[in-house]
Amino acid sequence: MIRPAAIAAALVMAAPAFAQDEPRFCPNRPDLSSSGCTTEPGRVQFEWSAFDWQRDDSQDTREDSFLAADVLARIGVGAHTEVQLGWSPAGRVRTRDLATGAAETTRGVSDVRVGVRQGFGPPDGDGWLAGAEGYVTVPVGRTPVGAGDWGAGAIIPVGYTSGPWLFELTGEIDAAVNESGHGRHLAYSGIAEVARDLGTSVTLAAELMVAQDDDPDRATTQVLGAASVAWQPTKRFQLDLLAAAGLNRDTPDFRLVTGGAILF
Repeated sequence: MIRPAAIAAALVMAAPAFAQDEPRFCPNRPDLSSSGCTTEPGRVQFEWSAFDWQRDDSQDTREDSFLAADVLARIGVGAHTEVQLGWSPAGRVRTRDLATGAAETTRGVSDVRVGVRQGFGPPDGDGWLAGAEGYVTVPVGRTPVGAGDWGAGAIIPVGYTSGPWLFELTGEIDAAVNESGHGRHLAYSGIAEVARDLGTSVTLAAELMVAQDDDPDRATTQVLGAASVAWQPTKRFQLDLLAAAGLNRDTPDFRLVTGGAILF
């Protein structure tokens, strides 16, 4: 007969093995910032925006941008390495003249984003986690939904987790496509984020982004504040919402994004 004490001891020894079977599920959304956490080898994570709306008011015009079914696939290829493929099949930009009321609408698809992320440090538990991510954009779309030319960039996130709190800084530098749709220029940004896990499968986050874009036609400095909430009812599924507001004239006035993520 197996004694109860022996059964209890066996369960205690097996507990770490059961914990290791939990899938690593770390959606990048709905944050503006990035992360050093990667998808595990042999798994694929899909992140999508069901609705992405941005409004930008200027002195003479109002521009509303919409993206639907925006999808990012994150494919684990190494212990801390993933490949990313992103595309939006439905985009619309509506520009209205505030004086005359005349409006022009352009529809199209976005460019394709191809990226690779390498994580550094343990992705689970407290402590430091950093990453390095490089990407290129393939110009399959057309302006203003697509950029009109190829672009590239590099992203460096550094984060620290302590209990339910996450503190993260993300730096990015890009060879961004010119507003004209031809050629590239320097753009760079920094994002600071504070997030808290409420312990009920809900995480709240607040972010501040400062971005410099040296487009030859018009250089801008944008300052953006954002707040988001994410809910994970299971270990492999998330629903989320992000709201962002421009804090200076160069920044689009408002952005609202809803979507989610799922791990296979």
